[in-house]
Amino acid sequence: MRTSKVHSSKPERGVSASKRVEAHLRKAIHAGKLRPRQRIIEEDLARELEVSRGPVREALLRLERDGLVVTTSRRGTFIRDISLAEIGVIFRMRAKLEGLCVRYMRENPSVDCADLLGRALKKLKGAAAKNNEEQFFQADMELHRTIWKASNQPLLYRTLNLLMNPYIFIIARAYSSRIPLVNRRENHEQYVRMVLKTPLDKIEGEVERYFGGLYYRVFDQSSVFPTLDAADWADELEDTLIPR
Repeated sequence: MRTSKVHSSKPERGVSASKRVEAHLRKAIHAGKLRPRQRIIEEDLARELEVSRGPVREALLRLERDGLVVTTSRRGTFIRDISLAEIGVIFRMRAKLEGLCVRYMRENPSVDCADLLGRALKKLKGAAAKNNEEQFFQADMELHRTIWKASNQPLLYRTLNLLMNPYIFIIARAYSSRIPLVNRRENHEQYVRMVLKTPLDKIEGEVERYFGGLYYRVFDQSSVFPTLDAADWADELEDTLIPR
């Protein structure tokens, strides 16, 4: 399958060609224009972006390092697929990290949590009322990113936004439609109520339970998360972050 056409904007001054290619590909992955297992043709991409193949290769190496693409010697470069076991690990990691974000957000005296999340939820409900899947998807991502930012913890935010977010986007694009839009809206309303009302000493556990329930509803597993012993957990985590 050939790389989807995604018209790029004019090159920004001071941005290298390889960085432009990388940004172009990341945006296409997040927008769902490049999907898991889809092949990237270096020559086509270079021609589309009006660069040589060198910057394309540099960009693909960085994306491979970050686990977004895989390259095989005989078949070429593809958008990376994510296994069900890896999805379980990603859900568990996100649940713990977002639970911390919610706690720090609630402890931040400069943040009006009800107003902040109320505005984000209003956008999500508006998209649901229009039955607009793409707007809902973007509002969904924005709501959670709002929580990450409001934690005022740069390390947590960078971990979620730069490391976890590409995987979250890919999973959401591929699987969120398994739950009807009206139910997804209700889930987010319940989530915001839980985030605002749960006692602070219980909030991290409640956020983890929420994501565990979401995993169960989407993937219909017999247990909330895959059961892993310590060795398996380490292997799954390494495979998720550093694909072999």
